[in-house]
Amino acid sequence: MAKKAEATVEEKLRALYDLQLIDSRVDEIRNVRGELPLEVEDLEDDVLGLKTRMDKLKTDVETINFEITAKKNLIDESKALIKKYTEQQKNVRNSREFNSITKELEFQELEIQLAEKNIKEFKAQIEQKKVVIAETKERLGERETHLKHKKSELNAILAETEKEEKALLSKSEKFQKDIEERLVKAYVRIRKNVKNGLAVVPIERGASGGSFFTIPPQVQVEIASRKKIITDEHSGRILVDPVLAEEEQEKMKKMFAKL
Repeated sequence: MAKKAEATVEEKLRALYDLQLIDSRVDEIRNVRGELPLEVEDLEDDVLGLKTRMDKLKTDVETINFEITAKKNLIDESKALIKKYTEQQKNVRNSREFNSITKELEFQELEIQLAEKNIKEFKAQIEQKKVVIAETKERLGERETHLKHKKSELNAILAETEKEEKALLSKSEKFQKDIEERLVKAYVRIRKNVKNGLAVVPIERGASGGSFFTIPPQVQVEIASRKKIITDEHSGRILVDPVLAEEEQEKMKKMFAKL
């Protein structure tokens, strides 16, 4: 089997610039979505937090109502004991028994007073929590409406771009496999470190694309010769000549149109 001929420098430059055009298109699609996914995520967290708060408030009200019932039962028990002790007091045989029953009666009266005070406090707590529940419910409704709107907005954008993005990502992976590993690694590293993810750029008006630093005429001639891979000394970007860039842009436009 004949050994596959190594790609020329020009072929490598074209492949790298094609890869850049594909990844830049993916960046554009993601920029259209902007902060929407994060906004939706934050709103979902807000809604979940408010629902959790509502559940806790309702549980608190149920617990307080249980306490009120317990205090009412205590009052009934104390009233029953007062009735019992009052009857016993009629049949005492000495002052010691009378005083003992009197103390029990006083204790039960205090129990009733304390329970009634507790019930009053509990009811006040319930009223306060009902106010908070109403406020939380209103805020929850607002956040759910806002979330619904943002989700609809995001879904509409995803419906328009998701298919294209997946196709582009698949193309990006395919193009990377056709480029030697060291160049792909260099491309990825540069892309992470430069503005707008532009790792491969054409010369524009005598300067590196996206830069104001002029490239010496001799270097421009070397870039145009496509005999070696040259990087911008200021930004580290890989440079291609305008003619090559225009040719590849036209080619990739046709490819994008088919996606």
